[in-house]
Amino acid sequence: MEKVQIAVVPSPGFTHLVPILEFSKRLLHLYPEFHVTCIIPSVGSFPTSSKAYLQSLPPTISSIFVPPITLENVPDVTVLAVQIELSVNLSLPYIKEELKSLCSRAKVVALVVDIFAHGALDFARELNLLSFIYLPQSAMLLSTYFYSSKLDEVLSSESRDPKEPIQIPGCVPVLSGDLPPPFQYLSSIGYKKFLERAKRLRVADGIFTNSFLELESGAIRALQEQVKGKPTVYPVGPIIQGGLIGHENGLECLTWLDKQEPKSVLYVSFGSGGTLSQEQFTELAYGLELSGQKFLWVVRAPNSVTSSAYLGAAIKDPIQFLPNGFLERTRKQGLVVPSWAPQIQVLGHASTGGFLSHCGWNSVLESVVEGVPVIPWPLFAEQGLNAAMLTDGLKVALRPKVIHSGLAEREEIAKVVRELMEGKEGMEIRRRMEHLKNAAANAIKEDGSSTKTLSEVAAKLRGF
Repeated sequence: MEKVQIAVVPSPGFTHLVPILEFSKRLLHLYPEFHVTCIIPSVGSFPTSSKAYLQSLPPTISSIFVPPITLENVPDVTVLAVQIELSVNLSLPYIKEELKSLCSRAKVVALVVDIFAHGALDFARELNLLSFIYLPQSAMLLSTYFYSSKLDEVLSSESRDPKEPIQIPGCVPVLSGDLPPPFQYLSSIGYKKFLERAKRLRVADGIFTNSFLELESGAIRALQEQVKGKPTVYPVGPIIQGGLIGHENGLECLTWLDKQEPKSVLYVSFGSGGTLSQEQFTELAYGLELSGQKFLWVVRAPNSVTSSAYLGAAIKDPIQFLPNGFLERTRKQGLVVPSWAPQIQVLGHASTGGFLSHCGWNSVLESVVEGVPVIPWPLFAEQGLNAAMLTDGLKVALRPKVIHSGLAEREEIAKVVRELMEGKEGMEIRRRMEHLKNAAANAIKEDGSSTKTLSEVAAKLRGF
């Protein structure tokens, strides 16, 4: 019997390819009667990490590559989200061609697209397919999208007190500085594109969000109450990537962790694309040293653009930017590795007791799944929202205070690290995070909230 096909379209970048395919794997694990075909756009040559990942997928997921595009001839676009969206839009003719070809030779019932690939949603209507958006982020961010027109009014008001927290339905109140970067510049192209994406959400039949009821009950319930008709909001998480060690740093990290005391190590990483300024990089180094706590730090060469490593690999050796004598002085205290570490295994290791993180949503979910408390250090995208949620909403994080230009000083860093790793407040935070860890495990059990949600989706796909 011919398998029912689902077409998925990610947007460029490892951190957008992986989530939509991890979602696909989860769906196919539960419902093996489906087959997924992934139509993949890219900017320039396809990254080695993405190729390796695709080779690890089950045979029920096929890949089709559309011709890579170049952003060289495009006017300078400094906003990462706009770059990603633009790269997909330039690939749309190729995506449509491949989708039509797939529909001509297989029974395709649905199209699932990444949030930045929303331009492909129109093809679903043309080809009579169900259409879904996969948001690899929080229900809080989804709420921000749906509430954006009201937010626009609030932020544009001349009488508004800029220090007054902003209330998004069902979410913890946030300061305007923690809203995604486009909201800081209401006349910017990034803000205009955010509002456009918000309108496009209503074109889809449904939206999958990589969250779960027990993590974001307020936001999810508010969304399900407010979004009448379509799209239906489906919380399907936590979906995280299975750990891959296949890298020279992997064994070194885990061997070093094996020699440390339980819950004694602070893992420090800013994800696959985050970078610090040289000044902040230096303050962090001294702060870790001053704290006296064990640390495993994944370093990347400093850059004034916080997302500089996202669409292109850094080529400079990051070790040369560390303060003079740092490695010698901290030889027994910490391990510094360039660019990459096996994050899932590090967070799951018995010696890891804290995570200084940029609060990208993948990292947030991984810390929750492994029960590791967080020091939030948001850099770009919606990371400020995630940091506020962890710190003020869920109370599973300790956030450093920053001074001018968002700089956290070494003494403050040292103080927060010590408190999280061995202080009284740190113990309370650890207890709450352990509770969340159990809730995350329950959500994806056979009778869990997210598994039940996916069964609704499967029934809809079968009946189409």
